[in-house]
Amino acid sequence: MITLSPTPVLETERLILRAPLGSDWPHWRSFYQSDRAQFVGGGVTEPKPGAYWRAFGHLTGHWVMRGFGMFVFCFKGQEDMPLGLVGPWYPDGWPERELGWTAWSQAVEGKGLVAEAVRAARAHAFRDLGWTTAVSYIDPANARSIALAERLGAVRDRGAATPVFDHPCIVYRHPAPEAA
Repeated sequence: MITLSPTPVLETERLILRAPLGSDWPHWRSFYQSDRAQFVGGGVTEPKPGAYWRAFGHLTGHWVMRGFGMFVFCFKGQEDMPLGLVGPWYPDGWPERELGWTAWSQAVEGKGLVAEAVRAARAHAFRDLGWTTAVSYIDPANARSIALAERLGAVRDRGAATPVFDHPCIVYRHPAPEAA
C-alpha cells in the first residue's frame, strides 16, 4: 500500500481519520459522479474528461503542497471502507483556511459521524497546525451543510471574503474547539 508520509492519523470514539489513499479513488469517484457531489463541483456529468481524476489528485497533492489536508474518515477497524472526507483545506487562491466535509454515502447521514469527524479535524487544525481561525464555504442551497456548521457552533460571517466559484457561497466561521 502506498501512503503519503508523514501524515497524522486521528482517532475518535468511532472513527479513524487518515490521509487519502489511492485505493480511495473508486469510492471518491462514485461519490463525485453522483448528485450528492453537486455542491462541491461534482455531479452526474463530468465537465471535462479527466476532471474527476484531477480533482482527486488535488486532494492528495494538497498534503504534499501544504503539509496538511483533508482526512478520509472510516469506521475503526474498517479503514479500507471510506465514508467521506473532512478537514483542513487551503488551496491556492482561497482567502482563508477552510474546514470542509463531504459524506460519500447517504448511509453516513443522521448518525453524527460527519460532525464527530469534523470536530476531530477542527481540533487538529487549531491544536497541531496552529490555526487561530477557520471558515467553511457553503453553497447557500446546501441545507444539510449549513445545519451541520451551525450544530458545530459555526456562525455566518457576512463580511468574510469568498473564493471565486462558478456559484455563490456563504461563509461560516468556526469557534476554536475549546469555545465550541
